[in-house]
Amino acid sequence: MGYEERDTDGAKVLIVDDLEINRVMLEDIIAEMGWHPVLAEDGETALRKVKECAPQLILSDISMPGMDGYELCRILKKDKTTRNIPIIFISAFDNPGDIVEGFKLGGADYITKPFIPEVVQARAGVHLGLYRADRELKEANRRLQASLNERLKQMEQEKKNVLYALAAIAAENSCYRREHIERLRKNCRILAQGMQLSPLFEEQISDAWIDMIELAAPLCDIGNIGVPWELLRKQEALSPKEMSMVREHTVIGARLLSDLHVDRDYNDFLSTAVDIAHYHHENWDGSGYPEGLKGNGIPLAAQIVSVVEVYCALTDKKNYSREDALRIMDGEADVKYNSDIFKICRRISRQLC
Repeated sequence: MGYEERDTDGAKVLIVDDLEINRVMLEDIIAEMGWHPVLAEDGETALRKVKECAPQLILSDISMPGMDGYELCRILKKDKTTRNIPIIFISAFDNPGDIVEGFKLGGADYITKPFIPEVVQARAGVHLGLYRADRELKEANRRLQASLNERLKQMEQEKKNVLYALAAIAAENSCYRREHIERLRKNCRILAQGMQLSPLFEEQISDAWIDMIELAAPLCDIGNIGVPWELLRKQEALSPKEMSMVREHTVIGARLLSDLHVDRDYNDFLSTAVDIAHYHHENWDGSGYPEGLKGNGIPLAAQIVSVVEVYCALTDKKNYSREDALRIMDGEADVKYNSDIFKICRRISRQLC
């Protein structure tokens, strides 16, 4: 198709030459193609025009007083906002060394004087077309990536919804009310925020980490779906064998979560959830299960959930008041859980739901 049929919606071509006659000739050639020529008589002016009009193609003379075409090219190629603009060098000389130097600097093509309009149009058309195709490809890739990221987010949320549904079933099997999981989630966030303000924990707890534990905490007892519900609801004391089966929920939950294969960002959430599910029944003095971890060998997220789960169980399932629950828990500080965390919990207890 002819040049007059090409896509000409606002394409700007910067023409840089110290001789007015050359600028006028190139201006006419570019205008005849249906594009918009922008003129500059030297390199300094060209740099200003680039910022003002953002051209899609540059035709630059090499030999100019002050800043020559090579230096102009060096400056433009160092700037990430202009490095992809194709530059066609124009010169009265066709020395192979000059041509090679131009290509080394990032030039796209080389045109000699006197100008042959058809040659200028052909080469300018090719490089402007390539530039636009590259921009369109990058934009298409950007849209595709945005669409893919959105789909991945939806998939991740759907997976979380399935996990939360399983956690809700596990809670119901344990005779907890539906509100239990929501209370656990909110109170873990509140306690983590309180700990973030303490010099003992401020370096370990970021805003992102607080968001993470809020999402992961409700999955602490998801392993209960693998425990016979009659054991979870049994009112009489459990036999050693039955107790062993109930305690297995920590291993079941951790294994269930670990077996999910997902992307890296989602794995940050799962890693925290696995720690919580596996270790939230470990005790500060090492008397807990399943591995008998003690002290700060217990992951911090699991330590927080351990404290909050006891508080929620006492005030929900046992129907103790806030004050009575804290009084009971006070006797287990440094035995079941970190007393530093409990002290913060007690201090911010009026904020707990």
